[in-house]
Amino acid sequence: MGSNKDQRTYMPGSAYNERPIGIFDSGVGGLTVLKALRERLPDENFVYLGDTARLPYGTKSAASILRYARQASRHLQQRDIKLLVIACNTASAVALEDLQAELRPLPVIGVVHPGASAAVRACPAGRHLVLATEATVGLHAYGNAIRALDSGASVEELACELLVSLAEEGWTTGEIAEGIVARYLRPFLSGADASRPDSVILGCTHFPLLRDTIRRVVGKELSIVDSAGTTAEAVAALLESAGLTRSAADGGRLELLATDGARRFARVGGAFLGADLMPQEVLLVDL
Repeated sequence: MGSNKDQRTYMPGSAYNERPIGIFDSGVGGLTVLKALRERLPDENFVYLGDTARLPYGTKSAASILRYARQASRHLQQRDIKLLVIACNTASAVALEDLQAELRPLPVIGVVHPGASAAVRACPAGRHLVLATEATVGLHAYGNAIRALDSGASVEELACELLVSLAEEGWTTGEIAEGIVARYLRPFLSGADASRPDSVILGCTHFPLLRDTIRRVVGKELSIVDSAGTTAEAVAALLESAGLTRSAADGGRLELLATDGARRFARVGGAFLGADLMPQEVLLVDL
């Protein structure tokens, strides 16, 4: 995917550093990662792509997810990004290594490894419960990443597809949300202390919206870990080490792209981004 001409364009410098950070997700969930990135790097430019025409990725085959991830990353690459963030746990699990190889020397960061690192730091040699999508669980993405950092860790992974729907519908609190979360988690919380998890990892970018409800169900003792903040820290560190940090202190700019449903993207995405969005702020694109 990269010719010599392409590779020569990836050089730090005042003009290059003005380029945006590209972020993609299957839909609006990755806006939680964008929110953390904007808080950590308020003067960077960002372009976010939600592949809303083909969501959710979590129930698709690995071959389809990789194809979609390649198309999304290619579109963002054509917009002259300086770094790519895969703000989707499922796509990170499936496509990170392929995209890193294919887009080199463009830096590519996923969200699984930062989340795994945060969990290990929070609970060394702990017992971790990962809440994720079918595809992320099927690939054991978090289990492999955590055990690579801590061979003594115990990891259980649980597919929680209904939590994605709750987040998108805005049903993140109340009896319905708490009942569904409890139904998923109760089997892991009812055993002896020695078998209960020490941490709950939110292995889907939708799940931070349910953090308060999850906290009520699991109690105060368990650590709840999500990868948004740790991914933002990883991006900041990479920009600094590579000399790619934008120097202007003007708040940067944000461009929002979607492959379908600008009105729904704006309505649902506002909750994830923590800011009101208007449909006209979302540009529809074809991958």
